Amino acid sequence: MKKTSFLLALCYGMFLVACTSSPDDKATDESNDSTIDQRVENILSTLTLEDKCGEMTQLNLDMVCVGEPYNLEKPNKLDSAKLRKVLVDLKVGSILNQGGQAYSREKWFELINEIQRVATQEKKSKIPVLYGIDAIHGVNYTTGNSLFPQQIGLAATWNTELAYEMGCISAYETRASNIPWTFSPVLDLARDARWPRHWETFGEDPLLASDMGENVIKGYEGDDVSSPYHVASCLKHFLGYSVTLTGKDRTQAWVPERQMREYFLPTFKRAIDAGAKTLMVNSGEMNGIPVHANHEILTTLLRDELGFEGLVVTDWEDIKYLRDRHRVAKDYKEAIKLAIDAGIDMSMVPVDYDFPVLLKELVEEGEIKESRLDESVRRILKLKMQLGLFENPVMNFDDYPDFGSEKHANSALNTARESITLLKNNNQSLPLGKERILLVGPLTNNLNALIGGWGRTWQGVDTSFNNPSKKTIFQAFSESDKLEVVHHETSLNPDFKEIYEAVLKTKGIKTAVICMGEMPYTETVGDIEDMNLPEGQYELVKQISEAVDNLIIVLVEGRPRIISQIEPLADAIVQAYLPGNEGAQAILDIISGEVNPSGKLPYTYPRYASSHSTYDHKTTDLIDPKFGLNAFYPQYEFGHGLSYTEFAYSNLSISSDSISCGDSLTVSVDVKNIGGLAGKEVIQLYVRDEVASITPAVKMLKGYSKIDLSAGETRLVQFNLTCQDLEFVGIEMERITEEGDFNLMVDTLKIPFYLK
Repeated sequence: MKKTSFLLALCYGMFLVACTSSPDDKATDESNDSTIDQRVENILSTLTLEDKCGEMTQLNLDMVCVGEPYNLEKPNKLDSAKLRKVLVDLKVGSILNQGGQAYSREKWFELINEIQRVATQEKKSKIPVLYGIDAIHGVNYTTGNSLFPQQIGLAATWNTELAYEMGCISAYETRASNIPWTFSPVLDLARDARWPRHWETFGEDPLLASDMGENVIKGYEGDDVSSPYHVASCLKHFLGYSVTLTGKDRTQAWVPERQMREYFLPTFKRAIDAGAKTLMVNSGEMNGIPVHANHEILTTLLRDELGFEGLVVTDWEDIKYLRDRHRVAKDYKEAIKLAIDAGIDMSMVPVDYDFPVLLKELVEEGEIKESRLDESVRRILKLKMQLGLFENPVMNFDDYPDFGSEKHANSALNTARESITLLKNNNQSLPLGKERILLVGPLTNNLNALIGGWGRTWQGVDTSFNNPSKKTIFQAFSESDKLEVVHHETSLNPDFKEIYEAVLKTKGIKTAVICMGEMPYTETVGDIEDMNLPEGQYELVKQISEAVDNLIIVLVEGRPRIISQIEPLADAIVQAYLPGNEGAQAILDIISGEVNPSGKLPYTYPRYASSHSTYDHKTTDLIDPKFGLNAFYPQYEFGHGLSYTEFAYSNLSISSDSISCGDSLTVSVDVKNIGGLAGKEVIQLYVRDEVASITPAVKMLKGYSKIDLSAGETRLVQFNLTCQDLEFVGIEMERITEEGDFNLMVDTLKIPFYLK
């Protein structure tokens, strides 16, 4: 055993003895809720008001490290005096984040072992700390790990098994970093491509996003979240966060109740029903009320209606923003009262010591009942027990032999391969044969562009902590024996000289691959004024297109930037999204034909910068031949994605031409691979309600299945449709069904049925 590992294991053993010797924490069956509830009550009865206020406080790691917040000494190290002030004096119950960069596993163990030692040995209550991290596509703040595609790419696989697998591996590697809680998944819907967190979502459709979210959560939490290989999930961001009026992050949203219930609530309901342990609140305001101060949303809806019993945590500094941003509180103290009354359990403060002090004053002054604090502290203690933190506040360093393993990397690679979406392929321009190509553009040689935001740093732009074994697109292409590569990297907005030099390199070359799109960004930093890409990228495509016979565009982007002016110039277009550490190899595999593409768009790709319609639009958004063009005229539709083979659909049938509530309808269709290659296809089932009391969408996704077919193979695919699948939110804000005519659609096939 390495010396470091031996010391960590020794510390772990000391912690275990200290924690299990507490009279309140002996021999517990973590899976027994009644036993846990009794333990919680036993501990709660011993806590002082200061203890309770501390448990409801979450501070950033900066607050216990040497240096000032956001400007820590490098390398980061704990400040023993600050650590004791936070844990012993203020009795803080949770810490989050990293000191501005990714750490090695050894560093994480060094930091968290000492934090837990102080909490469990020097703090009077002996309650361990709940440590949380933004591990959103793998444990991105730990070096050497496996980084999967961002959520939008995962959704593009339309493969829930891959979502579950990513959740399992991410949980394993997060616990291997000594961390039991991840702030993931994002369950907001990507209904506006301007929004900078578009790529953190599972797309625009409630069904696809719900399925993906549920499976990621099951992977994170497993059957027993106390397992050393699972973590608590955190649903983000409740509620209505992604549909701001401006398209910018953390700005106001107007979400009528019907739309909220029809589109934005289902993902969270499914996740809550799946047992998700925690939830994070929308940082913005909805219908004029900041969500952090909205009792109707955080208590009446979340607790009373949806039955959520877990922990509710704020987002970054959002209680203070009730005063500073939203101006609904005269001071920080009043903001705390508003948030706690609304239903907040834990405040992500995160960089001041005032919250627990002011919360205590509010209770002592009679502004907040101590019994209200007891509700939140029960949830916090219960989660800590469910995670097994009282018995095992730190993990055993040597119990994770698969961390960063080839097995995990292969899973990330396979996910990236299935996510990549072939948007256009005229005259079978792809796959490429063994030939000489020009690889050009701003994103050809940048690993961070493939990883995206929430990489090794928050904004994902620092290259210092990247895994040196992971390849850029240029590196992957140049190491391939399938292609001879001439390379020309440009800036993000190439000027005339860069473009001229690129064109010169096309001499004797018939095929160019242009890698274009966006550099990493996260949250508000990613706000944009224009959905168009920098003009230089368009000009690069125009000039190169005149010099080569075959032009391939590879899009590396977190949201669908406008390509309508250059789309006609491209022979093939590949949407790579943000494919992660293994993205370059996946892109090479698709372009070279090693892998047949099977990704499908999880959103509607807009044609124009001011057009943001979704696939489930209304009839009024269609093209009207009398009056010209209305809203819905996308570049590519939701669910679109090509293959190197071809699939034919036939024999769409239903088990009955009518359905009654309580019954089900079996939908059958034959799918045949009529091309010459094996390939995967996503069969998509849509339903159209022909007449309804609330204007119906032109179609809604009601089922899908991803299958693998050999060349020439035919398979019968079946779906089970129930009355519940035909519900919608009616005038009285309740989910209802109405008798009438419906149509089922699969590919270009359509069949009617009647709901009795």
